Amino acid sequence: MTDATKKLKVVIGRAERVDFPTAGVVGVPAKIDTGAYRSSVWATDVRVEHGVLKFKLLSPESEYYSGDVCEVEKFEIVEVENSFGHSEERYSVFLPIRLGGRRVNTNITLSDRSNKTYPVLVGRRMLRGKYVVDVSRGSPIPDEEKR
Repeated sequence: MTDATKKLKVVIGRAERVDFPTAGVVGVPAKIDTGAYRSSVWATDVRVEHGVLKFKLLSPESEYYSGDVCEVEKFEIVEVENSFGHSEERYSVFLPIRLGGRRVNTNITLSDRSNKTYPVLVGRRMLRGKYVVDVSRGSPIPDEEKR
C-alpha cells in the first residue's frame, strides 16, 4: 500500500450498515455521529470470567443477533458522558468492524442500546483519518427516524 492509497478516505453517509466479522454479525444499522467521541455497540450477557470479558453483540430480539460469544482479554472500564451530561462506566474493547468497505480494528464501548434507533453508534475516534461524512448519503432507517 502506497502513502497515497493510505490517505484516501472513504465517503460514508449519516447512517450506514456495519459488520462485526469476528462475531458473525452483519448488516447492522449504525448512526454516524461526528458529535460523539467514542463508538458504542449494543451488547448483552456482559461478564468477566477469570480475567476474560465475555459478551454477545446485540440481543435475541434483534434480527441481526448471531448469538456468538465474543471474548477479549484486553479491556478497560471507561467513563462515558452522554449528550445529556450523564456519566456512566462502560467496558471498552477493540473489535474489528467493517464500514464502507474498509475493515478497521477500533475501540468501542459496550452499552445497552436497546432503546435506541440504531444499535451501533460510530464516533469521531473511529472516523478520524479514514472516513468523510456526507449527510446526504447513507442508509438511514426512515420509518424509525420519523418517531
